Amino acid sequence: MHSEARQWLDEFLRELEVERRASKHTVSSYRRDLERLADFCKEKSIPHFSGVSQPHIRAHIAARHRQGIGSKSLQRELSAMRSFYQFLLKKRRVEINPAEHVQAPKQPRKLPKTLDVDQVTGLLEAGAHSDLEIRDQAMFELFYSSGLRLSELAALNLSDINLEDGMLTIESGKGGKARILPIGSKAVEAIRKWLPLRNGTADVKEKALFTSSKGFRLGVRSVQLRLERWCLAKGIAEHIHPHMLRHSFASHLLESSRDLRAVQELLGHSNIGTTQIYTHLDFQHLADVYDQAHPRAKKMRGP
Repeated sequence: MHSEARQWLDEFLRELEVERRASKHTVSSYRRDLERLADFCKEKSIPHFSGVSQPHIRAHIAARHRQGIGSKSLQRELSAMRSFYQFLLKKRRVEINPAEHVQAPKQPRKLPKTLDVDQVTGLLEAGAHSDLEIRDQAMFELFYSSGLRLSELAALNLSDINLEDGMLTIESGKGGKARILPIGSKAVEAIRKWLPLRNGTADVKEKALFTSSKGFRLGVRSVQLRLERWCLAKGIAEHIHPHMLRHSFASHLLESSRDLRAVQELLGHSNIGTTQIYTHLDFQHLADVYDQAHPRAKKMRGP
């Protein structure tokens, strides 16, 4: 690449370090990212940074993506290029910022890990042998029964549940949204066992449904630790966290009902796209339906 272009790069990095007071790590990362762009220019016989166009930036990022570079790293590289060309625009050395409207490929969405029905049954029917385990069993049953978020379960008050009707109210879910949820019979039964113990130990002013041995609201971290302890005590080797019960609730309900909108409402998702991730978990069932129903997919039967 032309020596003047190298000089531009050095000027930019010096401004980044001295005037903008960027960290050494940031300067080093930007240098590395822009050196890669310089190598791309050399490979494509582009003599100067001023000759780089938006298609060139897209091609460079696409090539990096094919090399297995993740979305976050590519976003950082694009950020370095945008900053560099913004610097060159300010110095009137280029007329456009070719990286301005280029986006990194989206990070593939990870599927949530779920338990199958037998695993959930084994977890919830392991047996409670102390007052605290009776409370824990009620918490875990409610997690799976109603698909609660961890924060929602910890925030539940006595006044939020109606065991006669088998309903509970989430007063303020994610985004401040309220919703009413059903409580399954197993969860109702477990909560009924817990309530006399809770009422005998809870502080008189405490409103929480689930309380600690000291009589006050159980925090989210305590719920996580109790689930870890439950699995350890019951000989469950797999690492299970509270949201796995919520994910399992969604997956099992969708598998049985096929009603994406209903599952969206129960989970409290504002965007159905968030709920749709659970459809990927159930692909095998859909494939079986396709094999049975599609006229060009049916296997030929023998005479």
